[in-house]
Amino acid sequence: MQMLNRCHGAQRCASRQSQYAHVASSVNSSHRALRLQRSAAPSSSRRASVQAAAATLHPGPDKDYDVYVAEKQPLPAGEEKHVISVFVADEAGLINRVAGVFARRGSNIDSLAVGLNNDRALFTIVVNGTTQTVSNLVKQLGKLVKVRYVEDITKSKRVERELMLIKLRAPAGPARTEVLQLAEIFRARVVDVSERGITLCVSGDPGKTVAMQNVMTKFGVMEVCRTGRISLKRGEALLEQVKTPTERPAHRERKTDSLPVPVSLESREADVYMVEKDDLSGPWEVTNVLAAPQQYENDRGEAQGGEFQAHTLQILVADVPGVLQQVTQVFARRGYNVQSLAVGPSETPGDSRITMVVPGTRQSVDKVIKQVKKLVYVKDVEDITAVPYVARELMLIKVRCTASQRGELRDLVQIFRLGVIDVAHTTMTLEVQGREDKMSAIADLLEPYGVLEIARTGRIALTRESGVDTKYLETMRSSTRIF
Repeated sequence: MQMLNRCHGAQRCASRQSQYAHVASSVNSSHRALRLQRSAAPSSSRRASVQAAAATLHPGPDKDYDVYVAEKQPLPAGEEKHVISVFVADEAGLINRVAGVFARRGSNIDSLAVGLNNDRALFTIVVNGTTQTVSNLVKQLGKLVKVRYVEDITKSKRVERELMLIKLRAPAGPARTEVLQLAEIFRARVVDVSERGITLCVSGDPGKTVAMQNVMTKFGVMEVCRTGRISLKRGEALLEQVKTPTERPAHRERKTDSLPVPVSLESREADVYMVEKDDLSGPWEVTNVLAAPQQYENDRGEAQGGEFQAHTLQILVADVPGVLQQVTQVFARRGYNVQSLAVGPSETPGDSRITMVVPGTRQSVDKVIKQVKKLVYVKDVEDITAVPYVARELMLIKVRCTASQRGELRDLVQIFRLGVIDVAHTTMTLEVQGREDKMSAIADLLEPYGVLEIARTGRIALTRESGVDTKYLETMRSSTRIF
């Protein structure tokens, strides 16, 4: 009897093992067939599956993603955004050397703004990193020739502003009415209108500009051009500390006794191009676009230099470390002195738009553009000098102001439509938005009060959807006669 039970138990175990083997073989065959099916599936079906999976991450009728969901990621532990101010003397290739310090150490510049003021420029650079990493970057920047002053002002009380031009797809109708209502809420200005779109200009802190861009996304963002942020310390504190603010000279007359001044710094005849003006004509004859309006040769505010002129370039690049240094290196190797540079995020996540102003002939600039297009991370380059475009710049200017002078400055603020962003016992910080000639005119009017500091973003520009501006109309023949 026991032998019979053992035989039945052995048979049952054998049957179970055969069933398990059959199930395992069927599972393996199904997995094998599934792998073959996936490998044979076309790339379009894969993209569709990725799109469907991305759409399920954030369900809702208001979400409309293209393929991938781009969500902002927090910074790694120990890292933060640092704001670095760098005073430099004007020299060809200096922007490339400054960007090279960050590129060689694998630091990605979040935003950069630089504008030339007479013989010096103020860089405002935003970079991500730890305190020790940024401290090493500041030390390396201070070692560069003609760098007069470097400071990390992240922990300082400061005012920050940036400028944004945004082109929206808003035809006449309810959509445009809603856009104008939102523009009034954000205190944005309309700078161009066409049948199918509208271009707005807004200034403020980075949170305001990003919030406005997110709100306007539902109408269809065609193009976005943003500057990097510019910063000045609040109150009577200055970037370059001195013993008494009352003894401090104006920003354009500041001396640097603590740092040695190179011999070539006193004479700008051969600072950028090693030739004399009387011997040969060239791009050095082009008046800087950020210079005073009295130096222009016509009433349109154009930099004149014969066949040489200032060209406005727009470069769309990928957000990778070192891409700015690669772009500026192309111009530095050919002796081009960049008059203005503004770098900021574009309308596409993961891309940035660089706006540059460089002097030269059309043929020479076209050759440089071809070289820039060969760079790996450069997606598009466009010279918009010959087409109608809208250009704007942002400037922060700190002046001396006593209690009795505030009424006079308030009148200038209303005339030029300025913004007062900070007031102290002896100083006042103003925000200026407009074209370069307006900036220079305001700086000249404020010179008697004592200009302490100036921070400028450089020019940003977008092509006009209307296709018309003053420079374009002056090149066209009038269709009517006036007798």
